[in-house]
Amino acid sequence: MGEYDDIVERLQTIEEDLRDRAYDQLRSAASASDPDAQDAAKAQEKKLLQARRGIEKAIRALGDVRAHAD
Repeated sequence: MGEYDDIVERLQTIEEDLRDRAYDQLRSAASASDPDAQDAAKAQEKKLLQARRGIEKAIRALGDVRAHAD
């Protein structure tokens, strides 16, 4: 077990939460009849996607650290 495993696990949980919330925003955009509401939901989804990508990058970086430590 690596020294960063606990951080990686927490980041994975956050990444899953961001993915779920982004999916919810896409669902909201698809079901909204108001174009402004659709645009707002799509904008929120993009922000969540950007945050999720950052978290994924951190997970990969820490995974590399763990791999080199073994």
